[in-house]
Formats: sequence, structure tokens, C-alpha cells
Amino acid sequence: MGVPAAVAVWAIVLAAAALEGVRHGLHGRPFIIALGVAAALFGFELFLAAPRILAGIRGSFAGRGGILAAIVPLFAALIYGSAVTGDWKMMLAGAAYAVVPALLLASSAGKSPGTWEDYAAAIALWLPVEFHWMYRLFPYPPSLTHTLAILMALSTGVAAFVLVRRLDGVGYAVEWWRGFGANFALHFAIYAAIAIPLGIKIGFIAFDPAFSRMRVSFPLEALGILLFTAWPEEFLFRGLLQNLLSRTFKNEWAGLIVASGIFGLSHILHAPYPNWKYVLLATIAGLFYGHVWMRTRSLVPGTLVHALVDISWHVFFR
Repeated sequence: MGVPAAVAVWAIVLAAAALEGVRHGLHGRPFIIALGVAAALFGFELFLAAPRILAGIRGSFAGRGGILAAIVPLFAALIYGSAVTGDWKMMLAGAAYAVVPALLLASSAGKSPGTWEDYAAAIALWLPVEFHWMYRLFPYPPSLTHTLAILMALSTGVAAFVLVRRLDGVGYAVEWWRGFGANFALHFAIYAAIAIPLGIKIGFIAFDPAFSRMRVSFPLEALGILLFTAWPEEFLFRGLLQNLLSRTFKNEWAGLIVASGIFGLSHILHAPYPNWKYVLLATIAGLFYGHVWMRTRSLVPGTLVHALVDISWHVFFR
């Protein structure tokens, strides 16, 4: 992805979000500020997925100077909190969330990946989102709460791990190389062949195609799944967690298995709690997503498999 493509994607997504908000009756200063914060965070994470931009910024922030990158999510939390909610406690919590991972990783500069600071930073990124604490930072508008929380988490993670820690092998770049298409198609097909009959057998899903779900807003929903579910989860669980665990165990397969198990357990809170059926299918999915990452060293093919799984579930099953 080059700079023009990144700008085009950013502008299209932002325009779609603005139109969707207006369609739902959102307007006024709080909505404009919330949309502006979302635009800044989305632009930060998206433009850094363009290899030339990332290389340029890494060259500008040498050594621990990369910690300055945390200014983007920090300012986002401060601006939103002061202008939209006026809740200084949540504003301070958001500021702490934005800088703590970067501060932790700044002390790991030059060390081999897999330090306690690496795992502490990953946990600090993940748990507030997993338990929905992050949602309290962005209560308005309700339709953007989840998106803002994910954007804040991903931007903080990119600043901390990609710019400050400079963790290699993450695969944080939107690019397409030979073999990506075959890996995407093969892993999706095999996972579907396993998960569909297994999911039906254990009563987790039922085949119930409803093309009425493909409403006018469906393309926007599918884009949201791709950008705000699949890409962030692949960054955390494959680009960071599986990457670090593989180095800690000095074995890629051990890293794959443990990271997939953690990915599966992250779905246990879905109703009805504890949702062990979801844990089982998500763990199997994690093995396929993680294997795609192992083979391609890119987040892109695994993200596409992940997104297509979720979209297929939405359309063909209940």
C-alpha cells in the first residue's frame, strides 16, 4: 500500500462513518470531535501500514525517541475527554493507557524479544479492551464506542511495539506477495470444512442463510469487521503474542499452540458464560490464522481469513 492508496482508504472510511452518523441523527460539536479523534487514530494506524511511511517515521524517531509516537493516542484521549465527556478521571485513565505500554517497552530497547516488559505491555493493551473497561473512555456516540476503543488500543499498540520497541517480524504492512492468495484460500477452506460441521454438531451454530442480512449497510459492516475486528486481533494475537511466545519458547509451533489457546480463551466471556463452545472453535481458528502468519510473515492473509470467517458466520449461520 502506497501513500495515495492509504489516503484514499482513510478518506473513504471517514466519509462513510460521517454519513452513517448523520443518517442516525448524530450532529453537533461532540460528534464532530469524536469523529475527528477517530479520524486521527485511524490515520495513525493506517498510514503506518504503508511500508514507505513506516520506514520514514522509524528513521525520524531514532532510539528511544520513538516514545514520542505515544503522543498521538495520548492527545486523542485528552482531547476527547476534555471536549466530549469532561470526565477528568477517565481522561487520566486514557492518558495512562496511551503511555504505559510505550514506557514499559522503552526500557527493553536493545534486548531480545520476550522480556517481561514485552508481555506486561501486551497485557496492558489487551485486558482493558477484553473486559470493556476501554468503552468507558468513549461513551459518545454509542455507535462509535467500540470503534474508538479499538482504534485507541491499536494505535497505542502500534506506537509501543512497532515504533518504540521496533519488534521485528510483526508483519504490520498492507502488502501482497506471491503465495498470499493461495494461503488465504487454503486456510479458509480447511477451517470451514472443520468448523462448520463441528459447530453444528456441538450446537454452536445452525445453518440459516439470511440474505436479508445483506442490507444496504452490509458493505460498511463488512469493512468494520475487517478493519476493527480482524486486523486488530491479528496484530495482537499473531503479530505480538505469537511472535513473542515463539521467541520465548524458541519454537514456532509452541508459540502457535499457546497463542491460539489464549485467543480461544479470550472468547469465553461471550454469552452464555462460560462459552466453552466458542473457546473451542476460536482456538481452532487461531491455529489457522496463526499458521497463515507463520507461512507469510504478514498480518494481511490471516486478517482476510479472519474477516471472511466472521462475515460468513454473519450471513449464513445463526
